[in-house]
Order: sequence, then C-alpha cells, then structure tokens
Amino acid sequence: MAGDLPGAATRAVVFDLDGVLVDSFEVMRRAFRTAYAEVMGDGPAPFEEYSRHLGRYFPDIMRIMGLPAEIEEPFVRESYRLAGEVTVFAGVRPLLAELDRRGLLLAVATGKSGPRARSLLGALGIAGHFAHIIGSDEVPHPKPAPDIVERALALLGARPEEAVMVGDAVTDLRSARAAGVGAIAALWGESEPGPLLAEEPDAVLHRPADLLGLLAPAPSGARS
Repeated sequence: MAGDLPGAATRAVVFDLDGVLVDSFEVMRRAFRTAYAEVMGDGPAPFEEYSRHLGRYFPDIMRIMGLPAEIEEPFVRESYRLAGEVTVFAGVRPLLAELDRRGLLLAVATGKSGPRARSLLGALGIAGHFAHIIGSDEVPHPKPAPDIVERALALLGARPEEAVMVGDAVTDLRSARAAGVGAIAALWGESEPGPLLAEEPDAVLHRPADLLGLLAPAPSGARS
C-alpha cells in the first residue's frame, strides 16, 4: 500500500460504478458499436480507444476522441435497452451488506448520468445501500476533477480525511486525490492494471472483500 489511508478513521466510502460495482463492459461495447454505426456509418467502431477513457463522462470522451456528440443519444438508448444484461460483480453484495452493518456512509460517484446510474442500481437491487448516487451530469466538472467526490462528501457529511474512493480508472484515482480522499484501485473488472498501478494508489484491491481489511472492524453496537 502506498500513502496513508484513513484506516480506523474511515467513515465514508465513495464507489465508482462501472467496473467496480457492476460488470457492464460487454453492454457498453455493444451499445457503443451500435451508436457508432448509426451516426458514423460503416467501419469498425473504435471501442478500444473508447475503453481507455472509461471513467469519464460520455460527452467528454466523445470530445477527446473527436467524435460527434450525436453518438450519445443512441448510446444511452442502447444502454437502457441492454441494462438487463448488466450484473453485479461477485462479492459486491456481501461487501455492501457488511459496510452497512459497520455503519459506514456510502455513495456512488460515476461517469454515467445520475438518472442512468440510479435506474441501473435500482433495477439490480442495490441502490438502497447508498445514501447518494451522483452522476457526472450533476456536478460542474466531471472526473478527473474533484467535484463529484467533493459533492459526495458534502452530501454524506464526511471530511476528506474520513473517506476513501474505490475506482477502476485513472480518472477515479485522480479525482479522489484531488478531493483529498484515499485513492483505492479495484482490479476485478476489465481495466488494465498497469495504468492504475502507475498512479500509485493508496491501496490495491483484487476482490471486493479486500476493502474490509483496510477498514476498522465493526463496533460492538453496529447494525446487524
């Protein structure tokens, strides 16, 4: 572990969504290919390049890639249509249940829009674990700016030194660092570990349950 985590002082955990809580990579691939074909016509969709920017707000990715903003509408449409194929990563449900039992404050800060994120987590039955689910369309500046993490902390009533963020993208770690919270890399999704490790995160998790080892044990009066 690099750097210092709040450890026993941790009161709040902010999670990224895609690649951390849910396995949506294949759905994103299919939605992007369909949207690209509708707007751009024939030719291979540059999904590999798109995937390197995951964690950012979709309109920002289009701008970075030099693609038209019109791709967003069919991408969102297809993402909603295919949402039933998104799954919760193994180990996430018991992790969230244990964090609840320990009385931690939980939020989601995602590159998705807020409505899409809340709809997806609601359909998967895990939205109730989070006090707040915040999308990139609900802050002035999306990741890697600190705004979305700072918004989560303000809503949770937690100080930066009391919080960590778990993400699977470089933008997550940079957003966490800019907000002054512990930056934790999650490696159970599709992200390449090299770029994440190059950011020198404060901790690296290989499975969701690894997070529990970084946090204080549940107090005797914790919810059961």
